Amino acid sequence: MTELRLHAQRIEKAFGDNPILRGVDVSLKKGEFGVLVGPSGCGKSTLLRIVAGLEEVTSGTIEIAGRNVTQLPPKDRDIAMVFQSYALYPHLTVRENLAFGLTLRKTPASEIEKRVKEASEMLGLGKLLERLPKQLSGGQRQRVAMGRAIVRRPSLFLFDEPLSNLDAALRAEVRVTIRNLHDRLEATTLYVTHDQVEAMTLGDRLWVLNGGNVEQTGAPLDVYARPRTLFVAAFLGSPKMNLCDVTLVHEGNSVLAEGQGVRTGVPSPRFGTLAKGLEATLGIRPHDVHIAGEGRETTCTLHVDFVEALGFEAYVHGKLVGGDSAEMAKLVVRLDAEHGRRVKVGEKVPLSFDPAHIHLFDKKTGVALDDKAGE
Repeated sequence: MTELRLHAQRIEKAFGDNPILRGVDVSLKKGEFGVLVGPSGCGKSTLLRIVAGLEEVTSGTIEIAGRNVTQLPPKDRDIAMVFQSYALYPHLTVRENLAFGLTLRKTPASEIEKRVKEASEMLGLGKLLERLPKQLSGGQRQRVAMGRAIVRRPSLFLFDEPLSNLDAALRAEVRVTIRNLHDRLEATTLYVTHDQVEAMTLGDRLWVLNGGNVEQTGAPLDVYARPRTLFVAAFLGSPKMNLCDVTLVHEGNSVLAEGQGVRTGVPSPRFGTLAKGLEATLGIRPHDVHIAGEGRETTCTLHVDFVEALGFEAYVHGKLVGGDSAEMAKLVVRLDAEHGRRVKVGEKVPLSFDPAHIHLFDKKTGVALDDKAGE
């Protein structure tokens, strides 16, 4: 059986009368890369700080590498943490920053030198070892922060939004570095982010948090493909999933969803047992919407408000027309560059939904109506 490197059970945290975490469970096997993702204020950073020992838990237990560390200080938990702010000592060189934690633990000088050399080679810091942090770029500083964690060789690596201070190009570069290092070191990692791209590309397993609760956990692509709640569906994906209010209609053996200018069939194997007249929220991702025609039936009509031409693709923004609702639903469609060039602002464009990729959620509870969602 694979060793559990992190086992946090029923974690609750409250500041006064304000509950932040409401009985959260997180377990990581040795070598796994877990990601806590969610909007600001959902409790993800608080949970990470509790695992690190920087916050006291209100109730629950934390085990790291088989030891109960719930009441232990950070220095005794065998963890290494990388912060958003780098947290480097400004008066120490890169070499000294890398070695600082080992020096405090009175590690032999020869071992310190060996570990610093290994980490600096992994991270491309060899030529920067005698520089001060103020002489480094943001990306270089973050690499030093990661190197300081690597030399510790901990049971568990913790990352608290480490890429937030970097520009887009650097974020992509350092993201690849983090995942490559994780695999190379056969590390166990718990990573916090509000950025869904980081969550989807880095993690072996996601925990999507909302209001101190775990809405869904699973492999990134599974959570994306089968969101269990409306919150998860709307949070994961860029651009966001399109949503509109519909009512289910039965015509013979077919089930239709109608509302806000939309009329589309839905897959009977998934939704055929739902009650006639049920009010639901229909979700469809932008890449599962197509221009009607060439064998595609018209699902709805879009009044085009704006076209984002990105070179290799285009995102068409607009509002659905023809619905009975006073408030028209907004819709985003992803098109390839050729089709994107043909669409003009002000046009009315017939669209077709891919029925196999339609999602339906209970309008009152927000829970997916697909029995297989979240599996």
